[in-house]
Amino acid sequence: MQISKRAAGIQPSMTLATSAKAKAMKAAGLDVVGFGAGEPDFKTPPHICDAAVQAVRDGHHGYIVPASGLAELKEAVAGYLARKCGLSYAPPEVCITTGGKYALFEACLSVLNPGDEAVLPAPYWVSYPEQIRFAGAEVVVIQAGAEQGFKITPGQLAAAVTEKTRLFILNSPSNPTGVVYTREELAGLAEVVAGRGVWVFSDEIYNELVYDAVDTCSFVTLRDDLPAQTITFGGASKTWAMTGWRIGWAAGPQEVIGAIGRLQSQSTSGPTSIAQYAAVAALTGPEEPTRAMYEQFDRRRLYMAGRLSAMDGVTCVRPQGAFYTFPDFSALYDRVLGADVEGSKSVAFADKVLDEVHVAVVPGAAFGDDACCRLSFATSMREIEKGLDRLEGFLRG
Repeated sequence: MQISKRAAGIQPSMTLATSAKAKAMKAAGLDVVGFGAGEPDFKTPPHICDAAVQAVRDGHHGYIVPASGLAELKEAVAGYLARKCGLSYAPPEVCITTGGKYALFEACLSVLNPGDEAVLPAPYWVSYPEQIRFAGAEVVVIQAGAEQGFKITPGQLAAAVTEKTRLFILNSPSNPTGVVYTREELAGLAEVVAGRGVWVFSDEIYNELVYDAVDTCSFVTLRDDLPAQTITFGGASKTWAMTGWRIGWAAGPQEVIGAIGRLQSQSTSGPTSIAQYAAVAALTGPEEPTRAMYEQFDRRRLYMAGRLSAMDGVTCVRPQGAFYTFPDFSALYDRVLGADVEGSKSVAFADKVLDEVHVAVVPGAAFGDDACCRLSFATSMREIEKGLDRLEGFLRG
């Protein structure tokens, strides 16, 4: 018996694997500091939880919710995108999905065919290349390392786009780097793809976690011709600490949103009805809880980036968004690991840090940059201080 080539070709998520190993070590009684998971350490705000409980009590727990999402939630997403991002979408141009990851997965299946090319800046979120390959398309990577601030240039994008290009994926604020493209930088990229037969996936799930007053914007607002070729992605997980509720969305031209909805109708159907009612409360409710979380993230960001930058041999581009740092440890690899390491050095480095000082980081190889590792500051300041103390001691030898 055998499994399909499609299933066999999918690689497991290294971020989830790192988190699983750290959790297993904790369960065995070890004191592990986890910088691996991209998950806020805060509880979901009470008014959102209350809305979920009320939905249960009101009997909103049946199949009656449309496969593409609750009408009230589509309206709430459209209103939120208009209010926060200056975007103009009608409810039929919005599809609610089981997490932001699934929105991107369905969108790849909706716009890509075998033989197509998808252009992907690296470092990239771990699931993008696997989703592209699952759709049968080829991944064309544009490398942007620490030396250029982890941002691609319009010239790099223009050189990568060919007659086979059908998709360009942009993630700003970025996972794993935390970098944010400015309005001017986004406009330069838009000039390259605007009006061409190239879909743009603008993954903006960290849109409310932008620091240092960076002048940025939603990609689709830059030109009048971009709405016809751009899909904007978001979700409730990061801003409202709702990772386990699994609510994401895609907004864009009705033809592709309809295709995503049809795929969903034959796969998961819509997300859990109770979680959708909770998401309505998140998008329309008070903003004070999210502001408090934002302020904590900002404080942790400055501390973690400052500590890492001060460590001998470590280069750390200061993140201006999301809740990640992506320091370059490559200058230390040979001394820490020895010169005979086979395969990925970031994987070997992350394994050694976890095994020897019980600090979990995610290898940069998972994101297309083996020189770096990702550290999340979505954990308490106490844990951040403890973990960085251990890491600094480890690097000193």
